[in-house]
Amino acid sequence: MRTLYDDLHHPVELPANLTSVVSIVPSLTESIAHTHRPLLTGATDWCSHPHDLDVTRVRGTKNPDVERIVALRPDVVVANAEENRAVDLDALRAHGIAVWVTTPTTVEESLTSLERMLSAITGGTPSWLGEAREVWRTPYDGPRRRAVIPIWRKPWMALGRDTFAGDVLRRLGIDNVLTESPERYPRFELGALPPYDVVVLPDEPYAFSPDDGPEVFDRPAKCVSGRHLTWYGPSLVEARAVLSGQLA
Repeated sequence: MRTLYDDLHHPVELPANLTSVVSIVPSLTESIAHTHRPLLTGATDWCSHPHDLDVTRVRGTKNPDVERIVALRPDVVVANAEENRAVDLDALRAHGIAVWVTTPTTVEESLTSLERMLSAITGGTPSWLGEAREVWRTPYDGPRRRAVIPIWRKPWMALGRDTFAGDVLRRLGIDNVLTESPERYPRFELGALPPYDVVVLPDEPYAFSPDDGPEVFDRPAKCVSGRHLTWYGPSLVEARAVLSGQLA
């Protein structure tokens, strides 16, 4: 056994050679599947990429089926401090299951986090990770816009401080007007927003679309891919080009 440390600096006991991994985060599921698919034995119902992934489904990120996961006897469960509940992760540990938790809030942190996690469970670093580093290496040098980035309505909620998606947008010339909020996902009133130039509407977690969201704002709205904005994994290779096109 090896003792390694996850993003929260928690010790994680792993065998030298892993044979079974359960992922309860869609972006981590995609990352592992694109690196060493045979390792994946379980994933959430929301793990939609790759589309042909054939593994045991263990419900959602917020309500994983702990007993089903335990029955799979994984070497490790990969999770995220924001997407998954601490009570569920503690329940898995109580059953003797190793849990590796990620917690990146920037593009650079996500690439470092993925490299550490994938190296720990697969024994190597995938080529797509290097491609993603290269894609995001060049700084943005164009005009900048101020934006509000809703993630939910009824009630209205938006990106606030210290979020991965906020850093992605910053690197594309979009400055979040709520980045100084004391909350990471603050509620807001439509009439009380700071001045902004554009609204960025991702299609997840709330499914904003051209017909659902833009009509309530008095500034131009850009509908973008939530997966490319919020997932850290292989999608980062194409995210810069995809989002740049959608934000134009």
